[in-house]
Amino acid sequence: MLLAFDVGNSNIKIGLCREKTWVQRWQIRTQKNTTADEYCVVMRNLLSQSAIDPGDVGFTIISSVVPPATGSLSEMLVSIFGKEPLIVGPGIKTGIRIRTDNPAEVGSDLVVGAVAAYQRYRSGCVIVGFGTALTFTAVAEPGDLLGVAIAPGLNYASEALFEHTAQLRLVDLSIPQTAIGKNTVHSIQSGILFGYVGIVESIIRRFRSEMPGPAEVIGTGGQAGIIAPLTDVFTEIDPWLNLEGLRLIGERNR
Repeated sequence: MLLAFDVGNSNIKIGLCREKTWVQRWQIRTQKNTTADEYCVVMRNLLSQSAIDPGDVGFTIISSVVPPATGSLSEMLVSIFGKEPLIVGPGIKTGIRIRTDNPAEVGSDLVVGAVAAYQRYRSGCVIVGFGTALTFTAVAEPGDLLGVAIAPGLNYASEALFEHTAQLRLVDLSIPQTAIGKNTVHSIQSGILFGYVGIVESIIRRFRSEMPGPAEVIGTGGQAGIIAPLTDVFTEIDPWLNLEGLRLIGERNR
């Protein structure tokens, strides 16, 4: 079986795959100071709760944008499974070509998402990632990652209002019934959520105008489901898209 780790700034998504089928998926918080021993405890508990024998895991792979976590996770995987993980980075076979000024600057999370989306559609696509950052990745035939746009994530915008204003508080990002807010909570929800719908629709429109052909749009990340009901730009929402990209990259490098 393949064990995959998608390490983001806020969360780590973990997936266990047998013959192209995800038999188990988990999500834990990213803690930059977590040690390899602590990850060992977490991983052994997850495997035990799912009645999975560590000996059944034959291949491990990591995509990470948090270097300290990468090292600790790698140590943990060697300790439990006795094998070095494949770490997504320069020199790894991905099946796509990165057509940016400096390909090494493109985050591995964006690469694995692009791999999964292009394999799914086999045509132009835009991946919108809702995480600590809001990211847009353009992919065109025959598998070229053209470039990226990056904006602050929804939670970051909400926290910035709370931290840098005297009278505004942190609010739950649920959809208000109207755009015109009648109280402080609804006003913040309206500004952030409807405002981010505008960002998403505007950047998708601009991306499509600059791409060589039509483009499907797939949303991923923990907050994609919040914005998706407010717009019709998405072809689909897949919170676990990056794990599928890791599966494909793992197959191409085994």
